[in-house]
Amino acid sequence: MNVSPPTPAPPNPEAYSQPNRLRQTAVAERPQERLEQHGPGALSDTELLAMLLRSGTQGQDVLTLASRLVAEAGSLAGLITWRTEDFRRLRGIGPVKALQLVTVMEIARRVVIQQAGEAPLLNRAELVAAYLQPFVTGLEVEKFWVLCLNRKNRLLKRVEVTSGTATAALAHPREVFRTAVRESASAIVCVHNHPSGDPAPSAPDLQVTRQLREAARAVDIELIDHLIIGRAGADPTGRGFFSFREAGML
Repeated sequence: MNVSPPTPAPPNPEAYSQPNRLRQTAVAERPQERLEQHGPGALSDTELLAMLLRSGTQGQDVLTLASRLVAEAGSLAGLITWRTEDFRRLRGIGPVKALQLVTVMEIARRVVIQQAGEAPLLNRAELVAAYLQPFVTGLEVEKFWVLCLNRKNRLLKRVEVTSGTATAALAHPREVFRTAVRESASAIVCVHNHPSGDPAPSAPDLQVTRQLREAARAVDIELIDHLIIGRAGADPTGRGFFSFREAGML
């Protein structure tokens, strides 16, 4: 006689649920209560993010969801480069919440840029790289900027000359120095990014730099440097940028 195997019991949703950290936290120690009592400085990165998320999902409370976001990005700062689809990968974040988070991260990014201050001194490669870093973070295409400087090498104006594809954003010297003349610049720094993160110059980068060097001599506007900005983690030197001036190519 054949005996059929017993029918397995339906899965218990509770078995897949994680402990609800929010419910386990004393009311006075929950993010909203601590925010009201002590201000935002008292909250951890996870708690601040939880306040933005406002709610979790079935089997995952808001603190757990916020912790997962920080862990996936590596840090709260890491989230500034995330796109809508990156947020959507996590269970519990729908289209509206993803758009809200992208908006907040863009606000944070712009605040950082605006706090960089007016008329920064840009006479060294590391200063230029630090100034441009907020602009290049998260970009997936190459962009080329001209930094127009006064006689004291302080910024007059930052101009985006070209925005290219994922692999190219070549700028013609004519456009670069037309911008410099229009802004009455005494000197310029040219900068472009490599979305791959590796700032090593390509053959077109070398060619453009030679053309820029010759054009600078012709119009008598100093080309202080040409920088390529990538990411420190993808740069064998660990710096995250390449300076043609430091490499002796200008």
